[in-house]
Amino acid sequence: MQRRLAADVVGYSRLMGYDESGTLVRLKALLDDYIRPTIKQSKGRIFKLMGDGLLAEFPSVVEAVQCALNMQQRLATQDSDLDDGQRIRLRIGVNLGDVLVDGADIYGDGVNIAARLEGLAEPGGICISNAAFDAVEGKLDLDFDDLGTKEVKNIARPIRVYRLRVGPTAGQAAAGRTSGAPALPDKPSIAVLPFDNMSGDPDQEYFADGVVEALTAALSRIRSFFVIARNSAFTYKGKATNVRSIGADLGVAYVLEGSVQRAGNRVRITVQLIETEGGAHIWADKYDGSLDDIFDLQDRITEQVAGAMQPSLRLAEVERARRKPPEDLNAYDYAMRALRHVWTLEKEEAAKALDLLEKAIEIDPRYPLALALAGWCHAQRSVYNWVEDTGAARAKSLEYAERAAELSSDDPLILTVLGTVHTFSRNHGAARVMLERAVALDPNAAWAWSRLGWLATYSDRPDEAQANFDKALRLSPVDPMNFNNYVGLGSAFQVAEQDNEAADMFLRALNERPNALWIYRNLSAALIGAGREEEARNSFEKLMAAYPNFRIRDFKEAMVFTPRVLDRISAQLEELGAVE
Repeated sequence: MQRRLAADVVGYSRLMGYDESGTLVRLKALLDDYIRPTIKQSKGRIFKLMGDGLLAEFPSVVEAVQCALNMQQRLATQDSDLDDGQRIRLRIGVNLGDVLVDGADIYGDGVNIAARLEGLAEPGGICISNAAFDAVEGKLDLDFDDLGTKEVKNIARPIRVYRLRVGPTAGQAAAGRTSGAPALPDKPSIAVLPFDNMSGDPDQEYFADGVVEALTAALSRIRSFFVIARNSAFTYKGKATNVRSIGADLGVAYVLEGSVQRAGNRVRITVQLIETEGGAHIWADKYDGSLDDIFDLQDRITEQVAGAMQPSLRLAEVERARRKPPEDLNAYDYAMRALRHVWTLEKEEAAKALDLLEKAIEIDPRYPLALALAGWCHAQRSVYNWVEDTGAARAKSLEYAERAAELSSDDPLILTVLGTVHTFSRNHGAARVMLERAVALDPNAAWAWSRLGWLATYSDRPDEAQANFDKALRLSPVDPMNFNNYVGLGSAFQVAEQDNEAADMFLRALNERPNALWIYRNLSAALIGAGREEEARNSFEKLMAAYPNFRIRDFKEAMVFTPRVLDRISAQLEELGAVE
């Protein structure tokens, strides 16, 4: 009988997204300076390290629980100078059970239950199994709460769970962390997590991602659902899923997990809907078919999820979730491969996406999704000064977007692309029609709300812009593209002539995406407007290093602010040495 301690880092993906290198340095220091010595002091040993957690064994339950308590009490006082959302916190589970030994590794139900227990713990908290509770009861002066029996993933029988009261200091730290979590919406809320690729072929990873993309888009178009955007859900790709922490981080009541296995022309999709608060499985099923039936399979899964979450949902509402399939599945494959490059808003990545999308369009010239995404990539070239002839890039983006809209006039993504390129073409009336139709069809379309924010910014309506950007951030709280929402908020402050607030928001965006060098155009101007001259000079140097041929007229050509705002920003850039 071995005593197991399992621990994971709360909000690991969020911390890495905020500051990857800094988080890794802090985690390594924490491991080397405190966690390893504390475990060793309790006569334990770490036998497995993962990116966001660890497993350790101890000679007795008493030592395992005492070690867990020591770690949590110490961590409660760590990083006191950081915001709650940036502080490193652990969840810990302790179990007593049989294990299998294979060389230096240990596995079996004893290990698995410890891992599931930490998933049930609160941030800064400790959960132990009934077996561990029986072994420690009366031997330590500690208080426990009986949480009853819980069903957990991959464990055949329910387990009884006890929560250790870790004291007022740690309790306050946990409360501080959870108080910042999004509140559950007043409608069924769900995140579709990345599906596992079970095909044994790493090149088929994009196929599994494509299934999730389609399901997310389909569910998003059901107006009575609150659906987390695809980009936020994909931050959990490749991570061990802890549905309770994901539910807290994203503010959703349900997650959809699954796997895709593709062999030749056959495909099997396995899905399970899980309630995040207690980890209860609402339903699970598998769907087999040929690749020719892939869209019918996706529609069937959508109907099942809708029925499980809201039984009164009419089949007609699910019908709206259908997306037009391409005429050739090979074109679909190319589009799915392009997706991860499209949303980075970086020059080289957009070029990779365009190469794949042009192959898709060559195969199927009437594929709306590929045309729309290609239009967005060309739009990026124009607005971020990636090409000298921004007018030609803007015209190309409009051509692609209009072709997509002619073929699929009720797809929110396509309407959002068309609204965006109309914005860049200064056709603000047409842009508003397209974007408002997109959010009417899909109220959960985070990117459409973001583009409405940009449209309001360019139209001199900063208050409306801020509300729309806030909406986009709520719908997709851990979206890798959120740096662009922060740029939008900064631009809204700039329009309102609040340069100091604008500069801080641009700096926040750059902290999240340092490679988005085009941000220095706005940042330099905002800093000089705020009287932060030294910072402004440093920012302008970085701008000129990234864009050696930068001219004010290039900025005016690329950006679509009103003349008042353009003239003001241009004068600030001229003050820093930019030439007309």
